[in-house]
Amino acid sequence: MSKVLVLYYSTYGHVEALAEAVAEGARSTGASADVKRVPETVPQDIATAAHFKLDQQAPVATVAELANYDAIVIGTPTRFGRISSQMAAFLDQAGGLWMSGALNGKVGGAFTSTASQHGGQEATLFSIIANLLHFGMVIVGLPYSHQGQLTLDEIVGGSPYGATTIAGGQGQRQPSAIELEGARHQGALVAGVANKIFG
Repeated sequence: MSKVLVLYYSTYGHVEALAEAVAEGARSTGASADVKRVPETVPQDIATAAHFKLDQQAPVATVAELANYDAIVIGTPTRFGRISSQMAAFLDQAGGLWMSGALNGKVGGAFTSTASQHGGQEATLFSIIANLLHFGMVIVGLPYSHQGQLTLDEIVGGSPYGATTIAGGQGQRQPSAIELEGARHQGALVAGVANKIFG
């Protein structure tokens, strides 16, 4: 079966929770799934003062190890409708992988978090997906086979371009059951495609 990397950056833990759900979904297909994060670039004293979630259990990834996986699903919170600087700084170091074609034909996906319903979720997903396409990856989103994203019964994230959550202006809202199910669904779809290609 395939090897999946769920690579994320999370300031307050919302994207971290989605990352774990994506990995659960991937594992449900028989694939192996590792959850890793990118390095924090904010100085420790500033991150502490801003109450960043600094006790995240996922190990920090290295750029070189990306080539060891059949699929990579990337998650980051939005920063003004685009990828976070932490994730961008990490991916900017992957020029060698791009040059060598090490990720060509591998499977990719994206997920994100925003403060509000209209805070740039889809723009951020496209910001991640653009990177994956430049690496030559095959993109798997979150189709409407995840019916939860169509609900009108509650505020909910989710997009055909990837799993999402809405955190609230103060980060007070955690991913809902529907949003976590969307992340699991996307993880299973990504791994399912990778299993077919590489399994």
